[in-house]
Amino acid sequence: MAALATNNPTLESVASRLDPDGKISKIVEIMNTTEEILLVTPFMEGNLPTGHRTTVRTGLPDPTWRKLYGGVQPTRSTTTQITDNCGMLEDYAEVDKALADLNGNTAEFRLSEDRAHVEGMAQKLARTLVYGNEGSTPEAFTGLAPRFNNRNPSIAASGDNVLDGAGAGSDNTSVWLIVFGESSVHGIYPKGSKAGLSMTDKGQVTIENVDGQGGRMEGYRTHYKWDAGLSVRDWRYVVRIANISVGALKKDASSGADLIDLMTDALERVPSLSAGRPAFLVNRTIRSFLRRQIRNSKNVNLTMDQVAGRKVVHFDEVPVLRTDAILNTEAVVPNS
Repeated sequence: MAALATNNPTLESVASRLDPDGKISKIVEIMNTTEEILLVTPFMEGNLPTGHRTTVRTGLPDPTWRKLYGGVQPTRSTTTQITDNCGMLEDYAEVDKALADLNGNTAEFRLSEDRAHVEGMAQKLARTLVYGNEGSTPEAFTGLAPRFNNRNPSIAASGDNVLDGAGAGSDNTSVWLIVFGESSVHGIYPKGSKAGLSMTDKGQVTIENVDGQGGRMEGYRTHYKWDAGLSVRDWRYVVRIANISVGALKKDASSGADLIDLMTDALERVPSLSAGRPAFLVNRTIRSFLRRQIRNSKNVNLTMDQVAGRKVVHFDEVPVLRTDAILNTEAVVPNS
């Protein structure tokens, strides 16, 4: 699909340009193996030191059918300004100096030991991209779910793009279709910062209270810092399939959500898949049932294609990326 060949920079491409020695690129590579959402999400520099202010179109001009010698009233679109903030995600990794030096390649050993910290940052960023809410966590940023939390278009225009999987109770999950792009949906990092991601080697330090009893040791410390946010410039390029009851899912779609039907409907909701880089975001439960439902259907096929050099499952030529940041315990998204 041509839309996958867009030039919107992902974290990997931004990092490779800004860090020619490869340190940050290795970190991004680790993140991409744990959260596939990072394979396709473009990150762009904001126009504010703390985020990004953008103008969102809320209505289109209403043209006039003109008759001979009849007049035409000028019209204009309606817009509103939205400011999306960035959050500061940070972590420190520490390893015993003696242990790191025994390895013979101290730098590589430290990065291998830091892997858990890197994966933790990736998972937390992914969770915030989905569920982040500045109303309850002011230090973070607002993700997708709070922006698409009602199915009623009269309450929020975006409700037209929130589909109902007919689930009830508290074992629900969602499927997201997003067309990532500069004019639709993209990640942001603060103006003047280094791709929102930095790794600082603090070198040898004395680590205090290492044993919980006031003991000390010599160690190596690394500081990780990632300033990031999310900008949704055009809600029409996001579709949420909500209220999918995990407990009701069947491999033959005899009950519960018909994933094939719902995802097909979602594809028709966006104005154009060619406007950016489209992707379905699902957790492992949904991708498993999707593959089984397709196996039990006729004339529907999953394909495998490459995204960022990796083989990824595709549905109707759109990659189906797994992110376990999407929960199986979502509350019902209401219609009122």
